This record gives sequence, structure tokens and C-alpha cells, in this order.
Amino acid sequence: MNELANISALKGIGEKTAQLFGKLEIYTIGDLLKYFPRSYDVYENPIPIKEVEEGHVVTVSGAIFGAVQLGGNPRMQIISAQIKDLTGTIQAVWFRMPFLRHTLRSGMPVILRGRAVNKRGRLILEHPEIFQPPSSYEHKKDTLQPVYPLTNGITNHTIMKAVRQALEQIDLQPEFLPEEIRKKYHLAEYNYALKGIHFPISKENYYHARERFVFEEFFLFVMALRRLKAEEGKAENSLQIREKEEIEIFIKKLPYELTNAQRKVWKEISDDMTGPYVMSRLVQGDVGSGKTILAVLALMLAGFNGCQGALMAPTEVLARQHFETVKEMFLTYEIPLTPILLTGSMKAKEKREAYAQIESGEADIIIGTHALIQDKVNYHNLGLVVTDEQHRFGVRQRETLAGKGTCPHILVMSATPIPRTLGIILYGDLDISAVDELPANRLPIKNCVVDTGYRKTAYQFMKKQVLEGRQCYVICPMVEESEHMEAENVIDYAAVLQESLGDEIKVGYLHGKMKQTEKDQIMEAFSRREIGILVSTTVIEVGINVPNATVMMVENAERFGLAQLHQLRGRVGRGEHQSYCIFMTASKSRETKERLEILNHSNDGFYIANEDLKLRGPGDLFGIRQSGVMDFKLGDIFQDAKILQNANEAAGTIWKEDPTLKKENHRLLAKRMEQLLSETERIRKNL
Repeated sequence: MNELANISALKGIGEKTAQLFGKLEIYTIGDLLKYFPRSYDVYENPIPIKEVEEGHVVTVSGAIFGAVQLGGNPRMQIISAQIKDLTGTIQAVWFRMPFLRHTLRSGMPVILRGRAVNKRGRLILEHPEIFQPPSSYEHKKDTLQPVYPLTNGITNHTIMKAVRQALEQIDLQPEFLPEEIRKKYHLAEYNYALKGIHFPISKENYYHARERFVFEEFFLFVMALRRLKAEEGKAENSLQIREKEEIEIFIKKLPYELTNAQRKVWKEISDDMTGPYVMSRLVQGDVGSGKTILAVLALMLAGFNGCQGALMAPTEVLARQHFETVKEMFLTYEIPLTPILLTGSMKAKEKREAYAQIESGEADIIIGTHALIQDKVNYHNLGLVVTDEQHRFGVRQRETLAGKGTCPHILVMSATPIPRTLGIILYGDLDISAVDELPANRLPIKNCVVDTGYRKTAYQFMKKQVLEGRQCYVICPMVEESEHMEAENVIDYAAVLQESLGDEIKVGYLHGKMKQTEKDQIMEAFSRREIGILVSTTVIEVGINVPNATVMMVENAERFGLAQLHQLRGRVGRGEHQSYCIFMTASKSRETKERLEILNHSNDGFYIANEDLKLRGPGDLFGIRQSGVMDFKLGDIFQDAKILQNANEAAGTIWKEDPTLKKENHRLLAKRMEQLLSETERIRKNL
């Protein structure tokens, strides 16, 4: 059996199961074997119940104490039981498993393993695995069990069984990484690493296997990027764009002065747009550094030169917000350019009108979402494409939009503070500008790192802020274990908070399982100040600009990467009022405190990203992916910065001596590169 064989070649996978695997984009044996676990369950020794900590996955051994209860409603039945050992008692709950009422009995010895969560001030084991008799835990103890991303209808066990079978039956695959590279960087052989990544026999075996695949992923990415850059080269600028005095007049009229960093970056953009080659520039700037005004200036420069400018935002809320900002600015300063909005949720008649304005050239600046790249949109004379929060966008979407102009300038805005050493590698096809200075009128955010004992004080502080006319965010971590738990966590938390604060303060909530229209409605209500406190998962990260929001409280802060926490903090501190960020953690570990202290003492995203790099070690690899900045399958650019640098060095060596990969020892690599060039666009989608 080889990697190209259909998934249904495996025993036990019929047509129906094959369709379910298709939902996960697994069609062949090769797809299955490259479908890596998202984390691993490490089955450790049971701990005393009194030592259970919030937010941790734990194993406890005890006996069922008292009656097993059935609660909830017909759609969501909840079984609960008390487990007791010599040190204490803890409640365990299971969702949609009513049969447990007859399986679990008072006095029965059990071992349970699950995550401890705080519900109304009490620790509860949520949906734990049951080992009965307790001796059945022995064969799992000290093992690393793979945990795969799932879809409805497919269990973790189904994927594990299929992978095991595939590994047993597949022919050995030829190694495509050149031997000299494997030796230099001490990388595992392909087939050995494949077994080690799915079913590691030890943590060391896992680290070795993972390092090989992370290196491979980065190495192929950098090789593909070098080839794309070599093929594309520098396109000549066919647009007749000249500097315009109207823009300098507009800058002088602004109620604030541009910072030196903004002026420097604006000169780089302006020089690019009026220069001999087409611009491909990335503007990196910390949250709140004033990147939006630079995008507006670039759009104006295109507009004043008779070209259209398009600004593409990742969400409708953000697109509408940008449109309102630009429209108001143009009215206030009497700018004779016409901005229009184009989003997916607009009525058919509104869309037709927008299409006509775009095609005729009546619209100078078009602001929208993915709707900007649909086939029906024909630009009159597209000269500039700005993508906002670029790491939320596919490169292919960016290129589709660019393809709607003859060869428009590309300006990419990113608030992800990637250290320059990594940025040069990852954004190999873009020139990089950094807005590394905050506007003078911004009050620095006041931060504090606290334990869960501070929660009541934090609630009262938020209540005081809301009664003074401000607004607050509370962030709960994503819950991946089960689809309904993320929503349940947020809804449950919002209900507890509402009860604690009373009716005078309106608490709203937002989670990833809501439809986009529902999310937009909640965000709009929050921006209109109809909601005082918004409880949300990280979907808020690229949310609306609400200058009136002054408090960001993050629960279980230890479960987020520093880069992500800094992005979340960027939702506040946008207005004239003092803002505050409360990082709450249940963790007692010194490393966690050390990491969070970096945020406590600095509001500088680039400093934080660099410090985060220094603190990362292989011990962080279990559990939550840290940065979420780019969509590599395994690699994390912060955590694996050293591997990324090694991969870049290796790619540079090969590119220098054999750029066309014609040498005999590069033949298999050339074949792998061909397969990958189309795949690279997918990998780059969050770049």
C-alpha cells in the first residue's frame, strides 16, 4: 500500500466513514498519515483530590460517594457524581451520557481523568474518562495518547485505529531530505518520525519526531517562497502615480501630529507607489500604533492619481468600521473621493449598485470583506490593494484581488509583532516597514497578574467602571475538547457574572459557535454601548474598535501565548480614558508567573515577542498551540524559532549550490517541491 491509496483501502472504512474523513480533508493514506495529533494525553499517576488545580487535566483515584444524579434537560442531559478519596471530594459531570446513571454506583472504586474547571466557585471534573475497574488504568499509565482534531461523526478512536492500520500496511517511504542536511541538524528519518509523531513511546521519541516534521515544514516553505520570489521578480510599475500636495495639506489638518515612525513608513509607502516597481510592502505595527491612517493615506494617493484603492478586512464589523472612519474623515476634510462599502451580507440591490459604481469608476475607494474578490466585481482601474490584519487572510485571496488590477500595489497591515529575525524569513516576498512608536496621546495600559482569589474584587472593579460609563471585556479560553463546551463555558460564565453584578449592568456573550450575523449583532450592540460587559472567547481578538472599553480581563491567562494575550490587550487603551488589563491565572507554577510578568511590565509587542522567544522550551509543546499566528500544521514560529532559523539556513545552502534541484541527491526533494508548490499557498494563509 502506498501514500496515494484511497482511505477506503483500510479495513473498516466504508463509503460513509470515508465521506466523514473527507470533511477533515483526508482522502488518501498520505493525507491520513500527515494528519498529525493536535496534542497528546499524558497519562500520569493519580493525584490526591485536594491537590487538583483549576485548568489542569488530572487523574484522581477514589470511590463514588452518594447517589449519581441526572439533571439538565432532554437536549442536554447531565450526569453528576461525587468522588471521594482520603484527602477530599470532587464533583464529576458528564454531558449526554444518561446511561452512566445505571453504570456508576455508590461505593464503586474508579479512576477518573479530565480537566478541572471552576463552576460557581467549586472545582468540577468536566466530562472525565472513566477507568473501571481501576486496574484498567495501568496499561495507559505513562503513555502518550494522540488527540486528533475531530468532526461530527468521527471519534478519536476511529482516527487512531485507521492510523495504526495505515502505519502497519504502508510501504516504506523514500527519504527526500538530503542526507547531509539530516546529519547536520540531527533529524530523524522520515518513516521513523512518522511512527513517533502518531504513537510516541516516550517524550524524547516525540520531541525527536516532531522536530523532524517541523523542520521539514519550515524548510519546504522557505524553499517554495524562494522559488516564488525568483519567478515573480520585481514587476514594473505601469501606474502613473505622482506625489500629491493634497495629501500633505490633509496631514497638516489632522487633529494630531503623525509620529516619526508613521512619517518614516508613509515615506516608504509613497516612494514605493511613485517608484519604478510595484509595491509589495508589509507594515508591522503594534496594536494602537496608528497603521489605519497610513492605509488611508495610501488609498488617497491612489485615488488622487485616478486609480481605485481596495481595502479588504477580515470581518464585516471591521470593514464597516473602516468605511465609517474613512467616510467621516473625507466629509470633515472635504476630500473629493468617493468611498463605498461592499460586504457579503448586503442586500442584492445594494450589491448591484456597488458593482456598477466600481465598474464605472465612480467609486474611488472600495472597503469590504471577501466580497471584494468575487467574480462579479470588475474594477475600473485598480491601483492599490490593502489587506488589514493580514494573518487572517489567504495569500491566494490577496492574489485574486491583485489579479483584478493590471498589477496593483500591495500593502499588508499586520498587528502581529513578529521579531525581525523571523519576519525576514517568513515574509520573504515582502518589504517590511515597522511602526515602532505609539501616538503621544495614548495612556499606557495598567496591567496586573492575579490569582483566582482576586475574582470578586475584579468584578467589583469592572462594575465601578461600567457605572462610570465605560465598558469591559472578559475572555474565557477556547475549549477544544468538545463542541458544546466552548459555548456552555461562555454562556455559563456570563450567567454567573450577570448574577454577581445585578440587573443594572448588561452582560453579553460571544463564542465561536455563533453564526457570523449573530456575532456582528452582538459586536454592534457593544459598540453602541447597549452591553456593559462582553464575555467572549478569543473571537474578539480581531474585533471592533471600541474606544470606550477600558478593562480587559483574561481568565486562565496561562493557557494563552504571550503574543495572543498582547493582541487581546490591544482591544482596550484606544480612547482617552485610562485602561486596565487583568490577567487571572489559577496556575501556581513559577514559569507561568515569569511569562505573565513580561506582560505585566511591558506594553511593547515587539519586546514581548522577543522575550516570549527566549522563554520557550520543548516543555511547552504539550497542550495549547501558543501563538496561533500562522497556520503551519505543526510548527509554531515563536516556539520553534531555532528550527525555523536552521531550516532557512539549510534552504539557503541548497538554493545557492543547486537552485533548480537538478543534482542526483536532490531528485526526491525536487519531486516533493512540485507537490508542495500548490500547498504552500494554504500554509501561507495566516501569514
